[in-house]
Amino acid sequence: MSNTEKILVLDFGSQYTQLIARRVREQKVYSEILPYNVTIDRIKEFAPKGIVLSGGPSSVYEKNAPLPDKEIFNLGIPVLGICYGMQLMARMLGGKVAKAAKREYGRAELMIDDDTDLLRGIAAKGKGQRAKGRKPVTYHSSLVTVVWMSHGDKIVKQPKGFNPIAHTDNSPVAAMADKSRKFYALQFHPEVAHTENGARILKNFVFNVCRCKPKWTMQSFIETTTKEIRERVGKDRVVCAISGGVDSAVTAVLINRAIGKRLTCIFVDNGVLRLGEATKVEGMLKKHFHMNIICVDASKRFLGKLKGVTDPEKKRKIIGNEFIRVFEEEAMTIKGVKYLAQGTLYPDVIESTSFKGPSATIKSHHNVGGLLKDMKLRLIEPLRELFKDEVRVLGRELGMPDEIISRHPFPGPGLAIRIIDEVTPQRADILRKADAIVLEEIKKAGLYNEIWQAFAVLLPIKTVGVMGDERTYENVVAVRAVKSVDGMTADWAKLPYDVLGIISNRIINEVKGINRVVFDISSKPPGTIEWE
Repeated sequence: MSNTEKILVLDFGSQYTQLIARRVREQKVYSEILPYNVTIDRIKEFAPKGIVLSGGPSSVYEKNAPLPDKEIFNLGIPVLGICYGMQLMARMLGGKVAKAAKREYGRAELMIDDDTDLLRGIAAKGKGQRAKGRKPVTYHSSLVTVVWMSHGDKIVKQPKGFNPIAHTDNSPVAAMADKSRKFYALQFHPEVAHTENGARILKNFVFNVCRCKPKWTMQSFIETTTKEIRERVGKDRVVCAISGGVDSAVTAVLINRAIGKRLTCIFVDNGVLRLGEATKVEGMLKKHFHMNIICVDASKRFLGKLKGVTDPEKKRKIIGNEFIRVFEEEAMTIKGVKYLAQGTLYPDVIESTSFKGPSATIKSHHNVGGLLKDMKLRLIEPLRELFKDEVRVLGRELGMPDEIISRHPFPGPGLAIRIIDEVTPQRADILRKADAIVLEEIKKAGLYNEIWQAFAVLLPIKTVGVMGDERTYENVVAVRAVKSVDGMTADWAKLPYDVLGIISNRIINEVKGINRVVFDISSKPPGTIEWE
């Protein structure tokens, strides 16, 4: 990203790290996440106007606690530490951190001692009480707001030059600042929705402290990325992997805008797609954008490779590898093709990269983890800097119809990771029909656009049932529906009972092989959206 207005987030393993970057981007300022142990030269090359140290599960006094290069504090740019990042900053700059007598998790009242710069405009006057034994300060102690805590340590001695700017009853130093060096630290998480006006705090850091300008827009992204694609591809041709999801469709439209007819889209029927998917996707892209599309029925090939495989990671790798193989075979029939385009997103990149200490790898995404070492085509991933909701905004800027942009996310490995067992043609067919009923009824109820993702999962168990006068012993299907903004966190959707009843009745009556339907009410975290 060539834009000069950038904020760097160093990842120490917090489950909320990606939210920090998203909140910054919401201010039209580009933000990127790098591992905590990135070299100082790489940071200088990135040239951020500010650095955020994320939270994390470690304690700074633990052996092998993750530490960044101390030179980050000598770059002359603002630094904001959040939770573990605050404790890290305190210890590395000469302060002292110790276990808190009382751990703080969840909601807490924050009493603001200094409502200038970082904490400006985030609280109204309240009835906050001072922590016992605290020396009086000259700021507005009656300003109170609600924040979200998650820590077991506290600052017992601030580094030289720092002053407290907020406190709670349990934390005398819940926020501190060294204004001369523009170093700030928060014990709570401003990036989560539970912190009132948390987004305002990050906005204050970005604009009041770092003096960034809101230059990062989707229109500027389109212009920059289109130019980069043209320069990189030259007179060569590109093939784009079309999966039926939003990401690959937006990727195709963006590249089509850059190089036109030198793009050929390849849609592969891998045998684990939704009902009628191939026909639907081909029709939409041809109708609206007149693209070159090749449809390949490789369902038998994929299902053959998946025979006997039950491990979800193996399923992902197999499908990812076969996708690339099929693309290369088809691409070789097209003269001048040297590039493969994929709809890889920023969360895919981060979740597929395991750092020592930071965020654990949650999954190996087929767009990243499944690539072949001997792949002949060079890769183009124009969306790898974007989050899912940003991709939807991008699609609308490109003039794509809402029927494409508003589609629920669909995993690259498709129904294979929603069949919790071996993938067979029969199981894929059963799940495909059940899944179609779930989506059809949610759309009929007018709930589709309120839900981030809804689908059916075929479980590896059978239960006894009674259908007519006969005893049955058939499969169980779980219905999953969640609400989310970006897919990083999600809550289960409270579908009306009558809608759930219709879905259950239709699946049991219309899909042979299913006699029981259950509804998943797990949130993310601790669960994930997909079951595998």
